[in-house]
Amino acid sequence: MKNVCFFNSLNFWGGGEKLHLENAIEFKKLNYNVFLFCKIDSPLWNKSKDKNLIRVPINVGNLSFLNPFKIIKLFFLYKKYKIDTVIFSSSQDLKLGSISAYFANVERIVYLRGLAVPIKNNLVNKFIFKDILTHIIPNSEETRRNMMVFLGKYIRPNKIRTIYHGIDRDIIPSLNFQINDKIKEFGHGIILGNAGRLTKQKGQDKLIEVAYKLRNEGIDFTLFIAGSGELKSELDSLIDKYQLQKNVVLLEFVEEMDVFMNSIDIFLLTSEWEGFGFVLVEAMVKSKPIVAFNITSNPEIVQHEKSGFLVDFPDIESFKERIVQLSNDESLRKSMGLNGFNAVLDKFILQDKVLEIELFLKSSTIN
Repeated sequence: MKNVCFFNSLNFWGGGEKLHLENAIEFKKLNYNVFLFCKIDSPLWNKSKDKNLIRVPINVGNLSFLNPFKIIKLFFLYKKYKIDTVIFSSSQDLKLGSISAYFANVERIVYLRGLAVPIKNNLVNKFIFKDILTHIIPNSEETRRNMMVFLGKYIRPNKIRTIYHGIDRDIIPSLNFQINDKIKEFGHGIILGNAGRLTKQKGQDKLIEVAYKLRNEGIDFTLFIAGSGELKSELDSLIDKYQLQKNVVLLEFVEEMDVFMNSIDIFLLTSEWEGFGFVLVEAMVKSKPIVAFNITSNPEIVQHEKSGFLVDFPDIESFKERIVQLSNDESLRKSMGLNGFNAVLDKFILQDKVLEIELFLKSSTIN
């Protein structure tokens, strides 16, 4: 294994893109020749500019795998750079890139799966998962279970391994301990935080219901929600409906997540499902206790009653009660926060996860 290609053509910045860039940088530190196949002027292209990676421009669409010219073009790119390992994380990239890699005899064709939803059982997917992919890496046991729903019969057990995401060990000692300016200006009482895209899946509308219950119970709090997305107008309407303007603040996208996490007292997650809730790790490394629903991969990250509370979905009343419990008990917040921090050091360190991936990829290639 010498020439490793991280293949990601998406034109936005999300968890998969962040993971690709971080893993590419770490593989470079392990003395591999690392190539980044991505779209020109995408966030991934721009963020990787000064990372000493070999960037190769590509352009992929949902149906690109049906275009023989695109398959041939990628075939020659793999050959040109002598790629022996190619790693994907999106469905559209997987279809085109893996088929080209298969014909180019790339030795290791790897899929990092981050969505905890079943994969369609169609002919293309069956061919890719049975005959093309050599290594499959789901980011949680929940993601693995969902992957196996329809395609389990086509995936040999020794070519799939769950490996969690991790946080960079090197940044932990230098984590930013500043306070977010808006939280400093508008925050009062216990500071609650949530971060993620404003979507139905992330369930921020439930947070507004929780905030309404907290206010009616006389709790002094401010809830800050970081993120942007299609749910924003609905959240604004709910805030107005319940007259929560002094208790709930929508921050839009937050660049410095460590500053945001440092500024809050309790982190809340109301998602309906998560492939791997990395935002929980980001909160835990800042020693913040968690209140989240007991769904999908959350129990793999948060230990109930040790690093936080996991509430049955969608029990808003119990969710509120756990927040009240933590709000009234500073020592409990501190002990749960410390337990969460120690869990991150034990299970969710980026460099350890990259070494796991490297070891897995160096295991026998499976066809």
